[in-house]
Amino acid sequence: MKRITLKSVTTEAKLLLIGIPVLIWTLLPIYHLVLFAVSPKDSATTGKLWPDHPTLQNFDFVFHQKHFYLDYFWVQMGNSLLIALSVGVLTLFISTCAAFAISRLKVPGGRTVMNLALFTYFIPAAFLAVPMYKTMGLYGLLNSQWALILAMVTIASPYCIWVLKQASDKLPYELDEAARMDGASPLQLFRLVYLPLMVPSLVAVGTYSLLLAWNEYLYAFLLLSNDKSVTLAVALGNFLSADDSPWELLMTTGLIYALPPAAIYYAFKRYMVSGLTAGAVKS
Repeated sequence: MKRITLKSVTTEAKLLLIGIPVLIWTLLPIYHLVLFAVSPKDSATTGKLWPDHPTLQNFDFVFHQKHFYLDYFWVQMGNSLLIALSVGVLTLFISTCAAFAISRLKVPGGRTVMNLALFTYFIPAAFLAVPMYKTMGLYGLLNSQWALILAMVTIASPYCIWVLKQASDKLPYELDEAARMDGASPLQLFRLVYLPLMVPSLVAVGTYSLLLAWNEYLYAFLLLSNDKSVTLAVALGNFLSADDSPWELLMTTGLIYALPPAAIYYAFKRYMVSGLTAGAVKS
């Protein structure tokens, strides 16, 4: 049985003093989100800790698109899902192939290209928004969902390549040598050796890029303008453009929009931790 000492009790107390305020501060926005979502319109902003008569009517309004701000709710939700999945798949494909080429095939100049790509993270994403807008305009992609997909893949890929490259460096090279001695081609090495061993990291970067695209607002706002092509994140921003914004519907829509990424994260969180920290101590 572990002996309880004054030092251990003091340490636990310090952790609680730090952890409890952080937990409350983190849960406070979620609490307000739920509070507004279950409040009737006339009591949403009364300041009460909980409504006297909680209701699910706001969810009915959202799901059945009973407000003009929600005319394209399901279309915009579908747009968000399509764009997020496309970004996740494309980023995963590009970063996996690039990391394999750099780490296992030792392609000349591969590390230099990766480091140059990572250097772009020194530039805030907001500063790159206008050049990205100009570039998409030159290629005629404005107001096309491909514009946002390509922009998000460009933003997510350097980090994903770096994570996969670091994880790949930890794999024993003896596996590659044994496979080559058995006559395996680079494609067979990639498919039969590399991919099975990289599953945790692949799930991690795929989830990361998917959630990055799902939560993106700035680039979606700039590159898409049609109500039927924008993501739900942009549509939520439109709620704030009116003086009489229906806050209860805004919060309800936001709560619904937050559920898929939360579910994805908790479904793959064990891969997220192990995948994103793989190779973290190796440069």
